[in-house]
Amino acid sequence: MSRLFHTRSVESSQAGSGVRVPHAARPELAALAVAGASLLIMAPSLPAAEPHRQWIPATAYAVPFETAPEGEGYFSIVEGHNRKLYIGTHANAVNSYLVEFDPQTGQMRIAVDAHQAIGKDLRGFAAQSKIHTRNNVGASGKIYFGTKQGYPTMGEKWEDYPGGYPMVYDPATGETKVYPIPVPHHGIISITPDESRGLAYLSTCSDERPLDSTHFLILDLASGTYRDLMDCKHMYAFIVVDYRGRAYHPVAGGEIARYDPESDRLERLQQTIDGAPPTPESMLALPETHPINWDISPDGKTLYAVAMSCNLMFSYDLTAEGDTLPGRTLGPLVPGAPSTDCRALCVGPTGVVWAAVTAAQPDGVQLLHLVRYRPGEAAPTCLGTVSIRNPDYTPFVDAEGKPLPFHHGLVTLSDGTVTTRYVNLGICQAASGAVYMLALCPYTVLEVRPADLPQ
Repeated sequence: MSRLFHTRSVESSQAGSGVRVPHAARPELAALAVAGASLLIMAPSLPAAEPHRQWIPATAYAVPFETAPEGEGYFSIVEGHNRKLYIGTHANAVNSYLVEFDPQTGQMRIAVDAHQAIGKDLRGFAAQSKIHTRNNVGASGKIYFGTKQGYPTMGEKWEDYPGGYPMVYDPATGETKVYPIPVPHHGIISITPDESRGLAYLSTCSDERPLDSTHFLILDLASGTYRDLMDCKHMYAFIVVDYRGRAYHPVAGGEIARYDPESDRLERLQQTIDGAPPTPESMLALPETHPINWDISPDGKTLYAVAMSCNLMFSYDLTAEGDTLPGRTLGPLVPGAPSTDCRALCVGPTGVVWAAVTAAQPDGVQLLHLVRYRPGEAAPTCLGTVSIRNPDYTPFVDAEGKPLPFHHGLVTLSDGTVTTRYVNLGICQAASGAVYMLALCPYTVLEVRPADLPQ
């Protein structure tokens, strides 16, 4: 599609509340919704600025509102080989979109309309409401992503959702290849390609609670056929592929499934942290599972992990032999924070690890922090708190001065600093060195330029 959107705009206002808050940012709910698989936080009231806070200025760009009408999205952000960003959206009960963002021009366009791509325009719970996968880029430059279910309303059943579709978008041609639904009624939560072997690895999600059914599958990219390796029963899985082409998927209870395409063997590895089994506090091995961010180093030899509600970063040595994957604690994300929420972890093109972390302050306020870890350093570094340098980047009120719906995700502090009030749900670093994050209400790309990153 070719619709273009300018993401900088002329009007500004801090939106009030008074509207229904999206599932990922409802202030009255706790961290994990039992029904609907929605991740949530407590929303703060207007906080006072702290005089010694280190602010990192970010430039904000609004994702086209029609693609995210409830102001939310998820892990789905990646830079393509063409230096453009590809962002997944959520339009609950309606559709989902892959949006292309060109940082050079400040323009966004819809690259893929999910319903148009599959040739079906189902609504309600049957819709392909979300692109929730961490988008990945193959060696060819193609963008790999998948669709999943939204939230059922009264009278709708989980079985009303037909299932999610793996998709591959080629920026060079504008064409999208759609693969069949691999598991009926399951969405796609992860897709990672290994184009050298003609494969992609998938994780599905039933969105059931207390345990999510998550099938670890192999997709043959040429034939479109699937092989089901196992049901890992681990929510919000991230699949990574190491330097030997082995694919990893977390398993409920702390095991890690590893498939080796050379030997055609599936292993179930144990894991250790600092020489011992993971503690309950690490949230890496809970029987009920917990969202765990994974990403892998450019050389495919180190896996990095952050559990959503644990204020620690971990790494694993993927070169280790045997049936145990050794991990170690790298250190806290935000030292001294009483609680943190991290749903955004990435490894940049040079191997630097980045995390967008919402940290609770002593007064209970949640603010967005940018964390960096350079391999070889003693611990991760919290660089500071992210502010918005252009708070007029999109209209927040209508022609009559009334707050626009789902535009209440920013807050103005007493000193005039504008920042975000809800969790951050995605991060990537571009080849330019800029770091991009995804904020809520409205769905927004935050760009931290290299010159604004502390050294």
